[in-house]
Amino acid sequence: MWETRSVQLSVRLPSDIAAQAEAVQEKDPEFLSRVVLYGLTRRSIYEHLRQSDTSETTSDMEVAGPQP
Repeated sequence: MWETRSVQLSVRLPSDIAAQAEAVQEKDPEFLSRVVLYGLTRRSIYEHLRQSDTSETTSDMEVAGPQP
């Protein structure tokens, strides 16, 4: 699929959510890893689409020229 490597993350969470994350990490660390991967993938896609939308808007403005 693709090359992977481990990273150490430190995040500040509300106490109740932190307790749930710790419990999941102990019970099923692979699940927590997939959740983080999913979140980071969504963020990456969003950033990519936002950047491509911005560049397309800039290109459209250059082709159309200044509006009165």
